Amino acid sequence: GGHRYWGMGYWWVELGGEQDSIHDAERVKDELLRISFGVWDHIKNHCPEHKEAAANWALEWMQFLPAKRESRRYVGAHVLTQNDILAEGRFDDLVAYGGWAMDDHPPHGFWGPKRGSQLPAAVFHEAPSPYGIPYRCLYARDVPNLMFAGRCHSATHLAMSSTRVMGTGCSMGQAVGTAAAMAVRLGVEPAAVLDHIDELQQTLLRDDCYLPWVRQRFGPITTAARLEASQGDPEGVRDGVNRPVAGEAHAWRHGAGDGLAMLFPGPARVEQVTLIADSALHKNPQMSYHQPPQTQRSAPPDEMPKAFRVDALVGGRWRQLHTVSDSHQRLVRLPVGREIEGVRYTLQATWGPCEATNLYAFYVD
Repeated sequence: GGHRYWGMGYWWVELGGEQDSIHDAERVKDELLRISFGVWDHIKNHCPEHKEAAANWALEWMQFLPAKRESRRYVGAHVLTQNDILAEGRFDDLVAYGGWAMDDHPPHGFWGPKRGSQLPAAVFHEAPSPYGIPYRCLYARDVPNLMFAGRCHSATHLAMSSTRVMGTGCSMGQAVGTAAAMAVRLGVEPAAVLDHIDELQQTLLRDDCYLPWVRQRFGPITTAARLEASQGDPEGVRDGVNRPVAGEAHAWRHGAGDGLAMLFPGPARVEQVTLIADSALHKNPQMSYHQPPQTQRSAPPDEMPKAFRVDALVGGRWRQLHTVSDSHQRLVRLPVGREIEGVRYTLQATWGPCEATNLYAFYVD
């Protein structure tokens, strides 16, 4: 049954849906090891389709710790459902997002074909990409100080089949960590952070999280400033969407030698300047053996700014604040700590040859 997934690894060597995945873990692990060695023997020595291709393969490593797709799920103030996902999860308290299809794995797993099942190893139910995940799924309904993220958050079985993937789990994890820090600072329980959801969302956005349909708001110095660019329209750097979405760049497109100045109506105290650079989100970052090497990143993307400078306008003259020669971060914060009349960013070089790069945000605090 796994031959159709030959190019996608061995995720279909799967059991546990008919057992207790916690208390029966050792028994399930032993059976999975038995199956895994059997699959290897079949591919290497018996498979009419792949034996020849596997002639020079060698078994280097075997996983002994079973990866659990799902076990315990906590009950939160809201239980995310399939219908929530299909409706795009447009919650007022969304703090994370997903986009993977709901892929339901039959409980009999590897033994399905032997038992006469006609179901494939995974049944895919399409989901919108992206969809929102609310904060109320990330703290317990009945335990005041309990928060959670990832494969134990508050969701139905089918919703979990989409939210379980690692990128979505990371998104939830950052939301929970930020909310926990807020709860400590405010002296409240996790549930009470819901009363400060706007602050939580804006904090996440400032840390370069993406929240569908929620825009970052900038301070009065940034919004009142005049933008002057050496080319193109720079307004995308303060439209509050810090990545390309639905065909819109939401960025200032520029090349080496181009500059963007933010000129204030008058002198203003500025503590820091923030830039969100081009990390080539349109490219595939997945490091997987079954994908061609030329489609994967092994170094900072060509579009990423490597060298740039930031100047401050002081007394009507531009003065150098920072010169960066080896940048590899998408989110860049640089200290200022003085009264100035404007800031200017000038790109000097990117990590590789590219026609142009994007600056998604440029603002001051």
